[in-house]
Order: sequence, then structure tokens, then C-alpha cells
Amino acid sequence: MPVEVPSVPADQTRACGVRAPGYRHGVRIDGSVIVVTGASSGIGRATAVELAAQGARLALLARRDEALAQVAAECAAAAGTDGRTLVVPTDVSDADAVEAAARATVERFGRLDGWVSCAAVTMFGSLLDVPLADLRRVLEINLLGYVHGARAALPRFVAQDAGVLVNVSSLLGRIAQPYGSAYTMSKFAIRGLSVALREELRAVRGVSISTVLPAAVDTPIYAAAANHSGRVPQPPPPVYSAERVARVIVGQLRRPRREVVAGGVLGRAFVLQHIVAPRFAERVLALDVERSLRHDGAVPPTSGALHVPGAAPAGVDGGWGGARRERRRRTAGWVAAAAGALCVTAARRWRATDGRRARPGGRS
Repeated sequence: MPVEVPSVPADQTRACGVRAPGYRHGVRIDGSVIVVTGASSGIGRATAVELAAQGARLALLARRDEALAQVAAECAAAAGTDGRTLVVPTDVSDADAVEAAARATVERFGRLDGWVSCAAVTMFGSLLDVPLADLRRVLEINLLGYVHGARAALPRFVAQDAGVLVNVSSLLGRIAQPYGSAYTMSKFAIRGLSVALREELRAVRGVSISTVLPAAVDTPIYAAAANHSGRVPQPPPPVYSAERVARVIVGQLRRPRREVVAGGVLGRAFVLQHIVAPRFAERVLALDVERSLRHDGAVPPTSGALHVPGAAPAGVDGGWGGARRERRRRTAGWVAAAAGALCVTAARRWRATDGRRARPGGRS
């Protein structure tokens, strides 16, 4: 059923639009109105705080109202002021609830400039072993939640000829993960959804749709996961911080691109490796996943936070040291770069000295 959207006053149509060379229309973050789903933990929570620090007015969507209240307080502290955040407890698998959240956002702030679909759950286990109800629930949240967000946001963007939708997929939407088929299916589908929507709306120049592909990220999603593998899951290396992904998402709101990897040089290199040698890359990922499913004895099956949101821990990180590991990789990179520069300098000096010795009249 089509969503009816009231007309937007002309003075609000492009109140937050900014044109960047080489990009579609983006959002000027300061003063903009942005919805973030999955805002109670992980990447969504980090994104909300980053947006608040840059002056955005926010609607925070997630299933847990207590956790959302905590995030709202963090956003107020980051912004240095209160009253710029709307808390809307919402299950994104409920289309009517998502549409009601969009209406509440416009009623509160007067418009809607950006929408970040970030809500996600995951499940570990062989496809033949996981309960069908759990698999269906992963797809309802991870995929239909994004469909519902697009159906709530895009009609409003089209009506005002301005707005940015950011869909957070995953590198696992490019390279399939074994023992996580439901999550992988949803992330592949999100990329397809974004591509289809871009083509459907190609005539609406003011509306942009960007897809962000994070690598392995240090968030509570592993602790909240449904698990039917009999083993303890953990993120395969390299692990990145949620704050890093949040900065990429904010960058896409400001200057949207079709698709961007949030995983540093290693993440982009892995995508390239899959393009050049897909079977090899898939096998490497499979080995990493098998190693990351640690053998800590028999682990009883659980549905995690799929059906009961209170089972999911709140917070940005999951205790996997993503920020610390990033600092180590950065330091190692600096050391390698410095060592390389010293080697190049030494080689040049040696060649210059050797050249002077070889010239007639040079020192012997």
C-alpha cells in the first residue's frame, strides 16, 4: 500500500542539502534531521553519538526503550545540549511501527533529511541445524526492517526532492560466510535492494541511496547472536571499531556514494581478492570463520536476542578490542612506512656516493 506523504513547504525542501563535486546531493549534518535504526548498541549507537556531536537532530529507533534512553543521554552530552533527540522504541520488522516512527520524527522536527538503516541480528550454525523460526526472524529484522525503513523514508525524500538513505550491509554481502547463512543472505539482499532503489529513483536527482559494507566490527552482536553451532562465536580478524564505521556512515550522509567499504585497506583488499580469485577468497573466509568459532566445549543452543530484545547487551563495543587492534595496525603501518622511507633514503645516498666514486676524478 503506497504511503501518503504531505507536501513539504518550499523553505524546508533543501534546508539541509549541500552539493559536493562528483557526488549526489548530501546532507549538511549540523541541524539536519536523521533517523538511526538499531541505535541501542553497536554501529547504530556509535553513529547516533557521532551525528549528535556534529549537530544533527535525531530519532533513535530500537526495541529497548531503556537502552535508547541511555543513548539519548550520550547524544545530549556529545551535542552539549538537550532536546535534540527523539526516542522511539520500534521493532523494525513491524512496518506500521516504522511508518509511525517516521511520522513522529516529522511531527517533532518538521522534516526528515536522512535515514540510516542499521538494525541487525545474527545467527551461527549450519543451515541444516538452525530452527526455521530463527532463520525467518533474522530475515525479518535484517532485510524487511530495511525495506520498511526505505518505504517510510523515501516517499518523504521524493516529496521534498532531497534526502539520503544509508543501508548498512556488510562485507559478508559480497563474500558469503559459512555457518551464518541467514545473516549472509540478508546482507546480500540489502545490496540488491539498494541497487534496485537507485534505478527506480534515478530520475529524482535530490535523493541518494548509499550502501556501507563494514568488515568484522567489535560490537555486542556476537554476544546477542542466536547460536546453534555448539561453539562460541567471535569476530574473525581483522576487527575494527564501531566508531570507525560510524564515521564512514556520517561521511556517506554528507557525500553519498553508491557503495563503500568500511574496513580500511585490508577490507578493500579482500574485496579485490574475491574479484580476482573468488574461490580462494571464499576458502580463506571459511577458514577464518571456523577458527573464530572457538572450541570451548559444548555450548547449548540459544535464540539470543532474536525474539527477546532484553537478551542483547547494550553498548558500542563487544569487548573484542577493535579500537586497540586498530591502533596496533596503525602503529605497525607507521613503523613499516618509516622503515621503508629510511631504506629508500639510505639506498639513494649509497647510489649517489657510488656514482661520485665512479666518476673520473672522484675519490678512490
